[in-house]
Amino acid sequence: MAVHDHPHRRPGWHVPFPRRTGTAPASTGPTTAAAAATTTAHVFAGLRLLTGFVFLWAFLDKAFGLGYATPSGKGWIDGGSPTKGFLSGVAAGPMESTFHDWAGAPWADWLFMLGLLGIGLALIAGIGLWPAAIAGTAMMALMWIAEWPPARHLSDGTPSMSTNPFADYHLIYAVVLVALAAAGAGATWGLGGAWTRLPLVGRHPWLR
Repeated sequence: MAVHDHPHRRPGWHVPFPRRTGTAPASTGPTTAAAAATTTAHVFAGLRLLTGFVFLWAFLDKAFGLGYATPSGKGWIDGGSPTKGFLSGVAAGPMESTFHDWAGAPWADWLFMLGLLGIGLALIAGIGLWPAAIAGTAMMALMWIAEWPPARHLSDGTPSMSTNPFADYHLIYAVVLVALAAAGAGATWGLGGAWTRLPLVGRHPWLR
């Protein structure tokens, strides 16, 4: 059997060089994953703070009449009702008459304002994200029903101007609230880490 020389071999001395192993690429894997996790945590934290500001600002404007959605002098502290204008204006959907009955009721005003304040503070502080998500989802569901996006026409026959029969900003807010709670977004730029270490929260994970 003939023995053939390797076509790339040359006579003479060869200086051995250490071969690269797979350790270098492997070492960059955890670093890349950690950087991605940090970026994701920061994105969720920023989303949490922005969403919290939306709810907290709505409370402040309706409570003190800051001149945005609520005119000056028409705030809650001035005797105005934060629910009367919105609920009395409901003109479509299966709960139209029910919302009219609720409009301006003291219990409805208190529940609505406490919900805005509680959800806003929870998101800003990064604590109690699951209770905030549950309360916020219930609030958004009621507001979705009040606006009733599936309706093409209002009860008086005029166009509803609905742009989508299902997905509107109330649904988006509800999904964001649940996503923030599921991601544990309170630990970054918030007090979520300390909150979860409390004995009461440890015994009742739904408070996280």
